[in-house]
Amino acid sequence: MFPHFHRGATDPGRRRFHRDGTPHGRHPGGPGEGHRGGQHRGRHGGRFFETGDLRLVILALIAERPRHGYEIIKAIEERLAGAYSPSPGVIYPTLTLLEELGQIAVASTEGGRRLYAMTPEGERALEGSRAEADALLARMDAAGGGRADGSSLQAVRAMHNLKMALRLRLSRGALTEEQLRRIVSLIDEAAVAVERV
Repeated sequence: MFPHFHRGATDPGRRRFHRDGTPHGRHPGGPGEGHRGGQHRGRHGGRFFETGDLRLVILALIAERPRHGYEIIKAIEERLAGAYSPSPGVIYPTLTLLEELGQIAVASTEGGRRLYAMTPEGERALEGSRAEADALLARMDAAGGGRADGSSLQAVRAMHNLKMALRLRLSRGALTEEQLRRIVSLIDEAAVAVERV
């Protein structure tokens, strides 16, 4: 969808990759090392990040300020104007990997939500890839520019917020019949209210 996210091996101005997909000059444990060696796809489909790019973006976002996993998903989605949203199945395992590498740490836990913060090791790792991280964030901002007007983008974000809230609640455990009825009722009421606007 956005060709500037694809790095061709024939372009001398772009990174080259080994046959296994690992970028030249990358070392195991660095912030750009790919998670499970593949490209990342979001809920809207399409490839937006090459091997390792998403890990580097996550590290850069946490360096700005401590964030929950959900906040990272929203930050990426907002930079791309809703055109791409990484799935929790990609974000949370990557956060776990960065934590295992000692590059981020859980600063606090509240209501089952972990707040991640940078560690000195993460700061050093990011500093070694700062130019690449800045370039990735700049390309994301450029790709998201003009994708939607302000009003429609707000509606898209609100819908994603609802879906994410429901998904996170279901992940915490089974609902009682009363809780399920309450959630269904709230969603139905919202649908009717939107239709009447």
